[in-house]
Amino acid sequence: MSFEIIKPMEIEKESFRIIEKELEQMGKSFPKEIMPTVQRVIHTTADFEYADTLTFSIDCIQKAKKAIMEGAHIVTDTNMTLSGINKKMLQKFGGDVHCFMADEDVAKEAKEREVTRAIVSMEKAAKLGVPTIFAIGNAPTALIRLKELIDDGELKPELIIGVPVGFVNVVEAKELIMESDVPYIVNRGRKGGSTVAAAICNSLLYSVSEREL
Repeated sequence: MSFEIIKPMEIEKESFRIIEKELEQMGKSFPKEIMPTVQRVIHTTADFEYADTLTFSIDCIQKAKKAIMEGAHIVTDTNMTLSGINKKMLQKFGGDVHCFMADEDVAKEAKEREVTRAIVSMEKAAKLGVPTIFAIGNAPTALIRLKELIDDGELKPELIIGVPVGFVNVVEAKELIMESDVPYIVNRGRKGGSTVAAAICNSLLYSVSEREL
């Protein structure tokens, strides 16, 4: 058994080269603005099924990049996603990342109302008063509540990243977001997770940063 000797800085570059080659062998092609997101999700998961299930609304990438450059904030439903997002890069454009799931007031209200913390977190996020991208990698109830807030005219996200993982209401919640009139990136089916949500956010941030160079 032999191993390639690759410098640390070259590992990611080589990984993306392999991903691009294998996508070509599978006959998969994507618009140039979407490809970086597909590649980064596959890089994070080593799962090429995402090439079939990731779904993008029209012009969602361009709209998300514009929002980031104008200082949009990101709200997540897990601290894992928050930890994985390149916050320094987002802050360079005036934005920040929030996760309200562990906030005492959120926990208290969720217990009193007998609802999930994700529901209360989305309601709290709706009051931020800033352009917001939602990156949901765990809680389908967050997506359901977002759709209700949108329908009630209380919220208009710049983008919803809907990639919760699981079995209960996951598929249905994702399809619900795809019925909304806001930009979205959704992974259809059961797969997803916090790392996928972070990967999508970072793909957008890196694309914006490259554009600024």
